[in-house]
Amino acid sequence: MHQRERPVHQVRKDPVGAKDVAIVRSLLDEIRPDLVFVAGDLSDPHGTHRMCLEAVQEALTQYSGPPPEMWYYRGAWQEWEIAEADVLVPLSEDELRAKKMAIFKHQSQKDRAPFPGQDDREFWQRVEERNRNTAQRVDRLGLPEYFAMEAYVVRRAGVPIESEMVATSSLAEKETSRPRVATAKAGR
Repeated sequence: MHQRERPVHQVRKDPVGAKDVAIVRSLLDEIRPDLVFVAGDLSDPHGTHRMCLEAVQEALTQYSGPPPEMWYYRGAWQEWEIAEADVLVPLSEDELRAKKMAIFKHQSQKDRAPFPGQDDREFWQRVEERNRNTAQRVDRLGLPEYFAMEAYVVRRAGVPIESEMVATSSLAEKETSRPRVATAKAGR
């Protein structure tokens, strides 16, 4: 995971500029990622997510490597609707705790944000509730129950990624038809 401090994170909101794009482009050239996680939450009240997304999208137009998959998450203000999400990632209680600690360690997420919107709770509290609610909504649809869940929209070059749909019932069939492998212990 790579994250760099970018000028767009400053409280004073200058428009995204060449310096912002160059920082992202440099990171793309250095890492040549297969996946890029970026906030797709354009409803954040201070606009930082929108500006970061703009810098990433512009840097990708200049990037000569293969286009990475873009995994769009939403921030503390809202979640993707279940029907909009391409991927739902289950989170255990320990994984959600680790996520909250990572959020809390980010300087701009400590205590009260300078632009909290209409919700005065801390970011980690909003995220915890959002991820728990997503899991509960999925559970109410009759799908497996999880402690929490993060939703992502996934695109490559701006287009939804076509993938084979696999019914979860077929996974059990594959498991039972898999050959069993015996292991022998030395000396027995």
